[in-house]
Amino acid sequence: MRVSSQHLSMFVLLGSLHIASSCAAPQSTPPAAERQAAVAVPGTGQTTATVRVETGVLQGAVSEAGVSYKNIPYAAPPVGDRRWRAPAPAERWDGVRDATRYGRDCMQNRQSWDSMAPTQPQSEDCLYLNIWSPASAGEKSKLPVLVAIHGGGFVAGAGSQAVLDGSKLSARGAIIVTFNYRLGRFGFFAHPALSAESPGSAVGNYGFMDQIAALQWVQRNIAAFGGDPANVTVFGESAGGESINYLMLAADARGLFAKAMVQSGGGRSPWPKLSEDRPNLPSAEAVGRKFATKAKVASDDAAALRAVSAAKVLGGISLIDNDGGTYSGPMIDGRIVTAAVSDGFAQGRQAQIPYWIGSNSNEFGFLPGFLLGRSNSKLVEQFGFDEAQLIAGYGSKDAYEANFASDVTFTEPARYLATAAAAKQPVYLWRFAYVVESKRKSSKGAAHATDLPFTLGNLAANGDKIGDADRLAAQQFGDALIAFARTGVPAIEGQPAWPRYAAKEGRMVEFSEKGIVITSAASLALDAIAQQFAKRTSAP
Repeated sequence: MRVSSQHLSMFVLLGSLHIASSCAAPQSTPPAAERQAAVAVPGTGQTTATVRVETGVLQGAVSEAGVSYKNIPYAAPPVGDRRWRAPAPAERWDGVRDATRYGRDCMQNRQSWDSMAPTQPQSEDCLYLNIWSPASAGEKSKLPVLVAIHGGGFVAGAGSQAVLDGSKLSARGAIIVTFNYRLGRFGFFAHPALSAESPGSAVGNYGFMDQIAALQWVQRNIAAFGGDPANVTVFGESAGGESINYLMLAADARGLFAKAMVQSGGGRSPWPKLSEDRPNLPSAEAVGRKFATKAKVASDDAAALRAVSAAKVLGGISLIDNDGGTYSGPMIDGRIVTAAVSDGFAQGRQAQIPYWIGSNSNEFGFLPGFLLGRSNSKLVEQFGFDEAQLIAGYGSKDAYEANFASDVTFTEPARYLATAAAAKQPVYLWRFAYVVESKRKSSKGAAHATDLPFTLGNLAANGDKIGDADRLAAQQFGDALIAFARTGVPAIEGQPAWPRYAAKEGRMVEFSEKGIVITSAASLALDAIAQQFAKRTSAP
């Protein structure tokens, strides 16, 4: 799930849940790949393989599924004086670096109820990525590359999560990449002292700078693993999907990926500006000053801020806590993020590449009724909507109460962005409605993030009891994703062809236990939400 302080409308406020040129500069082109023969590791039952990248030689692990390389530094550790700076190039190493185990996760407060949370030790030194490739891949293979950007509300998650293990999807003929990026106040923090020391440079959204640096690393190095740098697909769920929407608008991310898939990525969330207060939304720098006061950093002293302990910087930030209003989350910084994603797409400024976007059929289905009602009220209040008009759009108060929170947060924004982009590029709008066999009697639809175990085929990651029908559905989901990565068109053998979305026809795909169903994106309820957004004098 994704929540940051400005996303209070989604969880926290409800009381229910709570790059610019300064980015890492490209290094010299790495030498030709040297994928060596597998070597047995005595007593482990494993074999290893090596590959050379721009900073040295990596030793990965070989399994029946293929080869994995983990804990690969894509940038220098952002510690000490590098805290709250753009990522610097990774340092070279001598000899062979062990890449058979995950590295450290970025600093975060984990929630006991999050069954898909990462489990590695944590550190500020966390800018590492992981790669899976088929055993037969070689330097000249030019396989499609899929890069996952993890979710977690910009405050949690990691490339090491079991649900993101790339071995199953990679075995089907693709290179899979996952990576960490700075989270919480380590990744999204602004303060006048930090802005003053970097005039004209990107500040504040360090997590986005990390994402761009990781994608730049992929461009420079992925051929060594058998991947095609000209055919990179980014995909992400929740905050990962929201990141992709903004990267599609970021000048420094242009050309780093050729296709994009967004799962429950929102698109209407209000983000604060770097230094300018907005109605009911203080600037990120104002929030940063509040944190500095709490941390007893009295002066505008960047060095003193960087000297604050990691424990204090982490604070109580989590998916349900913005640490007393001292965490702003991502912001409109004027360099990487220049406007709300809805505005950028409306103006046609997004990368014009194949775009697969959608949401789940019952995103907030995990909430009990009384909390869902509270959520609706808070959302109506935050966005200044007319509740009576919304209820009229839904046709009944019961339908409104059951669906509004999901629709305004995820469903309508996905349709809006699809409509805005469809005139410029191939767009595929979809709805994930599949519920695992063991939960069909108790569930009213696919809740937020329940699509994630199907994305890479890791069905056990959520702790659900899995049946044969679930495995088949995951196989089909993987078929569609691999086809999209190869050709830009989702396709499943034996299932109806996915229609390209166009606002006039409004056809979309629903993926459920019935397989692929072509349906209509038309909805009076979503129209009512869209009309309410259009009436607002300022973009969300």
